[in-house]
Amino acid sequence: MKHTVKSADTMVTLVEAYLAERRCLGFDLKISGQVLMNFARFADATGHRGPITERLALDWAHSTPSDRVITWARRIEVIRPFAKYLKQFYPSTTVPPRGLCGRAHRRLAPHIYTEKEVIELLAASAAMLPAGSIRPLTYETLFGLIAVTGLRISETINLSMDDVNLAHGTLIVRETKFKKARLVVLHPTVTLALKRYRARRTLVIGPEPCDSFFVGLAGRKLDARTVEWAFGRLREQLGWVARGDHAAPRIQDLRHTFVCRRILKWYQEGVNVDNRMIALSTYLGHVKPSDTYWYLSAVPDLMEMVSEKFACFAEGASHE
Repeated sequence: MKHTVKSADTMVTLVEAYLAERRCLGFDLKISGQVLMNFARFADATGHRGPITERLALDWAHSTPSDRVITWARRIEVIRPFAKYLKQFYPSTTVPPRGLCGRAHRRLAPHIYTEKEVIELLAASAAMLPAGSIRPLTYETLFGLIAVTGLRISETINLSMDDVNLAHGTLIVRETKFKKARLVVLHPTVTLALKRYRARRTLVIGPEPCDSFFVGLAGRKLDARTVEWAFGRLREQLGWVARGDHAAPRIQDLRHTFVCRRILKWYQEGVNVDNRMIALSTYLGHVKPSDTYWYLSAVPDLMEMVSEKFACFAEGASHE
């Protein structure tokens, strides 16, 4: 589906045509599509007509409330593929150079939860209102499951009743970030907690009015924004202060904490971590092992341990 440029085209119509063409080729572009539409509305609202210019790209990149350079840089990265597409219709289009606002792909250090913080979170979840409803147990179980399995929030709320095999103590994670299903084996204590939740869910909500394993007050599937809102309220109530590079502790930091604790334990046990990392990468649903190895440099405790291991290796090598 090829777009034909018209003199009356606005930036919004051009972005819509670009997104439609890319999605026909199989690209999802959910988040980047929303960001591009934001750019298009900005361009049209400022009265811009004609090809993309570097000035327009910079003005939009800086229009966000965030004062973080990496945020501006990531906005530029979103524009670049669209600008390349647009150049075939408008040869004078400027493709913003990579690095115009600095590096766009620096990974930010996560907040690694202490055991005390995880216990506080689950206790606060269990005390949510209305008392006696399914909500407190839903959030206590949901956050607990993420903490002990490292699932993504999207994967957790997308679990169906059939995906949770309590007889075998396994989960089938189908709605993954990269559209690949995987099997997650559960610890017996986790299976027990999920059995408790399912029994209570059936008692309070009734005989499975919804196929989703985790449900809200009305017995319907949880929405990610609702879960984020609930977590934000709990975080505020607990008065947590971020220890990572993000403004506040996040739900996905429970996943990061799970990974870091697992790797740290392997180092402490003296096992060959490299031999275990591929298995951990598969378990987490990472496409590349490098995504798992990133934790070694992102978390101070792990970085210190890796440095000590390397120092011992270097010292031993120098004695040969």
